[in-house]
Amino acid sequence: MKTIKLGTSSLEVPVLAVGCMRINSLDKQGAERFIRTSMEQGANFFDHADIYGDGACEEIFADAIDMNANLRSQMILQSKCGIRKGMFDFSKEHILNSVDGILKRLKTDYLDVLLLHRPDALVEPEEIAEAFDKLESSGKVRHFGVSNQKPMQIELLKKFVKQPLVANQLQLSITNANMITNGFNVNMENSSATDRDGSILDYCRLHDITVQPWSPFQYGFFEGVFLDNDKFPELNKKIDEIAAKHSVSNTTIAIAWLLRHPARMQPVTGTMNIERLIDCCKASDVELSREDWYEILRAAGNVLP
Repeated sequence: MKTIKLGTSSLEVPVLAVGCMRINSLDKQGAERFIRTSMEQGANFFDHADIYGDGACEEIFADAIDMNANLRSQMILQSKCGIRKGMFDFSKEHILNSVDGILKRLKTDYLDVLLLHRPDALVEPEEIAEAFDKLESSGKVRHFGVSNQKPMQIELLKKFVKQPLVANQLQLSITNANMITNGFNVNMENSSATDRDGSILDYCRLHDITVQPWSPFQYGFFEGVFLDNDKFPELNKKIDEIAAKHSVSNTTIAIAWLLRHPARMQPVTGTMNIERLIDCCKASDVELSREDWYEILRAAGNVLP
C-alpha cells in the first residue's frame, strides 16, 4: 500500500486508516482475522477512540491479537479523547486520565497519535499544552492532532501547544463534500457556496495537516451508505461505470475519489467486513483521471458554477 507522511512528522503511514469503531460487533476470532488481514494488506494504521463501545473496542482489539511488543512494533495506533456523556472535555486532567485508560485497554505503553475528538466550548488551551507536554515527555504519546476542528480553533491551540498538530479528522465523502465544493462557488448565491468550516481544507493544506476523512461512504450524519442506494441513482450509475473501467468494486472507487484529491488525505474506513476492507485497500493502486473525478462529483448532485 502507498504511504504518506502524517502532517509535518516523519511518521510514514499508509494512505488508509482502519477505523475500529465497530470492532465490538465481532467475536475474538473474527476480530483477530480482521486485524491480521488489515496488516497483510499494508493497512497497519488503526484508528480508535475512548468512546467507541465505551472503551470496549480498544480492549477487544488488543485481546483479539494478544497484543505483545512484537505486534505493537508492526502497527501504528491512533486514538481520540475529549467526549464525555453529555459534554466535551479538554481539561488537562481528563486528557491525561483518558490516555492512561486508552493505553491500558490497548495493552501498550504509547500511542503513535492522539487526537482531540470534538471541540470543547470551555477549552483552556493552556491546559491542553500542559497535558501534551506531559504526555510527550513521558513517552505516552508521540504525535498529536485534532478532530472536527476548524482553522481558528486550531490556531487557538497552536498559540499555546508547541507540538505540531499532524492530523485533523473530518467528515468527508462524495456526498458530504462541502469543504471541497464551496471552494469553487466563491461569491455565489447558492447552497454550495456556504462555507461551513472556515475553509478548513485549504487551511490544512497550507499548514501540512493531514486530513483524515471519516465516514467516507456515508451521506448526511450517519443516515446511511450512498453506495447501491436508490436515493443516489445517477451517482451509483457513474461510480459503477468507472469501477468497471478499472476492474474494481464501487467501494474501491469511493475511496479512490478521496485519494485523488491533492491534499493527500488518509481516509478512515469503518467496515468490519474483510472483503470490503480489501476493496478499500485496492484504492491505493487506482488513480482516477481528472475527468472521472469531476464526473463523480457532478453525479452526486453538485453543479459547477
